[in-house]
Amino acid sequence: MSDNAPKIEALLAEHADLERQLSDPGLHADAAAARRVGRRFAQVSPIAATYRKLEAVRGDLEAARELAADDESFAAEIPDLEARLAELDDHLTDLLAPRDPHDADDVVLEVKSGEGGEESALFAADLARMYIRYAERHGWTVTVLDETTSDLGGYKDATLTIASKGDSADGVWSKLKFEGGVHRVQRVPVTESQGRVHTSAAGILVYPEPDEIEQVQIDESDLRIDVYRSSGKGGQGVNTTDSAVRITHLPTGIVVTCQNERSQLQNKARAMQVLAARLQALAEEQAQADASADRASQIRTVDRSERIRTYNFPENRIADHRINFKAHNLDQVLDGDLDPLFDALAAADKQARLQEA
Repeated sequence: MSDNAPKIEALLAEHADLERQLSDPGLHADAAAARRVGRRFAQVSPIAATYRKLEAVRGDLEAARELAADDESFAAEIPDLEARLAELDDHLTDLLAPRDPHDADDVVLEVKSGEGGEESALFAADLARMYIRYAERHGWTVTVLDETTSDLGGYKDATLTIASKGDSADGVWSKLKFEGGVHRVQRVPVTESQGRVHTSAAGILVYPEPDEIEQVQIDESDLRIDVYRSSGKGGQGVNTTDSAVRITHLPTGIVVTCQNERSQLQNKARAMQVLAARLQALAEEQAQADASADRASQIRTVDRSERIRTYNFPENRIADHRINFKAHNLDQVLDGDLDPLFDALAAADKQARLQEA
């Protein structure tokens, strides 16, 4: 515990300061600032609460040891108090372990079809639906910013934002951050007349969404902004004005489109938010690559040979190849039952972080 004493003291002081800020009505006039403080308070509070419980049990244990010689009832309490102290000490160490600074953040999630034509687009739509169902189970809000559909109603590509409604140390990013990469499907496509199993793939990109666009500096001269008419399912026009917006960030080549808001101004604002999120993720990924050449990153090409997960329909099986996770409940997973998989991924990530610390 002594090794962590300075860190705990700093966190307790921060917790008290955050508590004071949250009690100030002036803070809540700025919704973004209030949410930032609220999220940080949610991260620090469990540490403060656990430390106080630990100190209380430590005091009880010392008292029981002092009085044990004179009163057997105190002696009888010692084993339970020692066990409780060890349990709280382990929990506090766990809470103090290095964690992803974006865990409380909302996310932008992109779904892209890859090899496999129409079947890949249908699978991409299945993946989008899976994440939407998972978000619904957790009470999160999903907004579809942009979508390009295939002839059979699949997704050639789609961009979603997923946001939590409250302040929590474990937000949307903490759950969905492992989803970036190539997802492979093995099944009989609806376009297959002879019942043969085909393999195709779709890609997922996911990155934390900054609370405020000002956090990422974007030079307007680096942007090319095009406007066009929004389109609906199958490409038919649904808007008689040029309300859809496409923003190209010239230095990086990143292209962001948004067409599902009501006005061109709203679409531009949302597209700028997505661009800011992508640029932030790109900068952090490059910094991580500089720090550790071995650190895994999201796969940017939708190639069936490079995959993080396989969805096998004939066997009702899902397999995550990064942690050798397998389960035969694919139907439930596609309906949003992802927590067992996400818990396994989080445990593996936490173990890796502890080894790096």
